[in-house]
Amino acid sequence: MGEILFICHRIPFPPDRGDKIRSHHILKRLAQLAPVHVATFADDDYDAHEEAELAATARSYKLVRRGKSLIMAGLQAVSSGKPVSLPAFHDRVLAAYIKQVIAERPVSVIYVFSGQMGQYVPDSYAGRVVIDFVDVDSAKFDAYGEKESGPIGWVNAREGHKLRAEEARLAQRADASLLITRDEADLFSSRLPDGIRGEVDVRVLGNGIDSNHFDPILVGPEPRMMDCNAPRLIFTGQMDYAPNVEAAQRVIHKILPLIRETIPDATFHVVGRNPASELLDHHGQHGVFVWGRVDDPRTWLKAADMAIVPLDIARGVQNKVLEAMAMTLPVVLTPAAATGIGAKDGKHFLIGATDAELAAAVVSLFSDTRRAQIISQSARRYVVAHVSWQAALEPLPELIGKNRPVISDAA
Repeated sequence: MGEILFICHRIPFPPDRGDKIRSHHILKRLAQLAPVHVATFADDDYDAHEEAELAATARSYKLVRRGKSLIMAGLQAVSSGKPVSLPAFHDRVLAAYIKQVIAERPVSVIYVFSGQMGQYVPDSYAGRVVIDFVDVDSAKFDAYGEKESGPIGWVNAREGHKLRAEEARLAQRADASLLITRDEADLFSSRLPDGIRGEVDVRVLGNGIDSNHFDPILVGPEPRMMDCNAPRLIFTGQMDYAPNVEAAQRVIHKILPLIRETIPDATFHVVGRNPASELLDHHGQHGVFVWGRVDDPRTWLKAADMAIVPLDIARGVQNKVLEAMAMTLPVVLTPAAATGIGAKDGKHFLIGATDAELAAAVVSLFSDTRRAQIISQSARRYVVAHVSWQAALEPLPELIGKNRPVISDAA
């Protein structure tokens, strides 16, 4: 086959948040199949420092620091009638690089990671186009719009409406549209206009986990967390991401107080980059600790006694759940957070829908350490057997059209 152009909304290094974990493993696999050219953004200096890793993986690349303000992106979106996500991730330098690579290299496939980057695919490009939507962003913003009132609710509802139209446009443009689970793929298809639903190719490319890396025998527990009272509950993730902030606040304000009625010394630990101010305000109070970005989340998972994932809005497979399971932590979670994993309630984790149910599940496992151990060990065995990246990415060569004729716009 020819070469690959990989267009991604965030540099896939380091793989320290859900979207970057997926893009990291996909990019690494694509690089084994053919030379890859990468067009992507760095959100901050920490991401920009990973340029050496990107250079070692890609045949060529363009890494642009994303600095456009949300206000500016919003103004551009209103004037153009587009969703905010498109101007927020549009950059002339990146567009020029993409145009140059297509013109000068034998690019046979463009792999677009995240729907807002589909805007960079030229209408004139004649090769194969694969768009990895991951999950249905428009549905997520619809949910935000229904949950919020006033101007914020209107903005989210508008974004959901505009993104839905963009998803339909891209699905028609793509040779294959990828979603992370069958439920997401079915939802994506159901939201397409009737006239195109039967004409587009919507497929599933699942998530996995590197269980050789997320193995509790490889690391020791984080000393700072071990200095806190036990039992220790943990929640990990990108902590300026609205659903994660909401989930952590749910624990702080509703679930942890219920747990501490029975287990007064229980503590809750929020681990992940860019914690929102409304979370930082609770650090050190009433058993809550907000740690921010950490070098190795495995050591923090190793120090925890249980993971709690009370997400209300969750699209696709939650890496934070897989990582906790791989590290032999008992996990208590909502039905939304369990979606797409395929594990069984009561065997591999405990599911609770309400605050009371989640608190009761936590208390029951802390009170029955033998049961907690059986569930956590069963969870790791399940992850190792069924949720590997090697298995998840097995369809990738066929998806990108390996062994198809090379098609390029090069003169």
